Amino acid sequence: MNKGFSHCLQIFPTSNFEKTSEFYERIGFRAVNYFDAAEPHVCLYKDSIEIVLTKTEIEVVPNRIRYGYGYDAYFITYGQREIQQALMDLDVKIVRALSTTDYYNHEFVFEDVDGRWIAVGNKL
Repeated sequence: MNKGFSHCLQIFPTSNFEKTSEFYERIGFRAVNYFDAAEPHVCLYKDSIEIVLTKTEIEVVPNRIRYGYGYDAYFITYGQREIQQALMDLDVKIVRALSTTDYYNHEFVFEDVDGRWIAVGNKL
C-alpha cells in the first residue's frame, strides 16, 4: 500500500463566487456548487486539477502583491503550448509567455479574474 501523497487541490478565497466561477468555467472547468453546506464553497474541476472557492468578505490579494513575488497556483502539464494558445483564444491575460525559467521549468503564467497569477508548466 502506497502511503505517500497522491494529489493536491488549490483553495482560492473569493468575494464573488459567481464571477470567479464563471471565469474558470469559461476556460473549461466544471463547477459544482455547495452553497447549502455548513461552509459554502464551489468546487471547480478540469482534468486532474481541482480548485475550491471559499467565500471571503475581505479583498483578495494575490501572492505577488501580498508577499512581493510568487504565483497563486502552479498547474503541472506537458501541453503548455496548446493550453497557452487555448487561453489566448479565450482572451485570457497571459502575463508571462511560454519560456524556460532560471529554475529549468518550461512554463507560462496567466491571470485570473481576481488577479491571481497561475503558472502552467513542468520541469524540463
